[in-house]
Amino acid sequence: MARGGAYRRAAAAVHAALALIATGAAPEPRLVWAFGDSLAAGYGLPPDRGFTAQLQAALRRDGSAVTVRNGGVAGDTAAQGRARLLWGLRGLQRTPDLVIVELGANDMLRGLPPEQAEANIAAILQVLRARQVPVLLAGMRAAPNLGPDYARRFEAMYPRLARRFGVPLYPFFLDGVAGMPALRQADGLHPNAAGVAVVVKRITPAVQRALKTSAG
Repeated sequence: MARGGAYRRAAAAVHAALALIATGAAPEPRLVWAFGDSLAAGYGLPPDRGFTAQLQAALRRDGSAVTVRNGGVAGDTAAQGRARLLWGLRGLQRTPDLVIVELGANDMLRGLPPEQAEANIAAILQVLRARQVPVLLAGMRAAPNLGPDYARRFEAMYPRLARRFGVPLYPFFLDGVAGMPALRQADGLHPNAAGVAVVVKRITPAVQRALKTSAG
């Protein structure tokens, strides 16, 4: 029975592919959803210079038919992201091929307990796993003024979550930008357009690997 079902699904996929070839229709671009805070939202930047726009452009330059949708809300903590997750998924009107989960920075900036952020990100990952949605988890580092104990607890949660849910981890979203004033906006926190370009250049290979794994 299982073999018959698998055969029928395979045959249906072949027929669908042949239909696309016959009609000349292009397959629908794969969908990446950047779900996070102001870093994903492109805070302070024109829409075409933010993270999602630059990531989509980079992926398409490399030959990937991908649409990147913005799921970032400035100021969101992990708890706020968790609260709007299902609403955001419904708004996409289709299941994404990959969700980049980028949350926790605002929890850290507010000095909230890392254990609280971890529990909320875990709840997000649990929902996505239940829906069989592939994830790339983007990590963050703690500000030095919060002290070594807080930094240790905060930064350890990302690899722990990646192991727990079996998802790939991009260790530090702002890699190459943190500590570089020329790549930050006047607030000293958010990357400018050039900084976003650095973020995108560094994270793109991880996104491509995650998309390849999800396709497999």
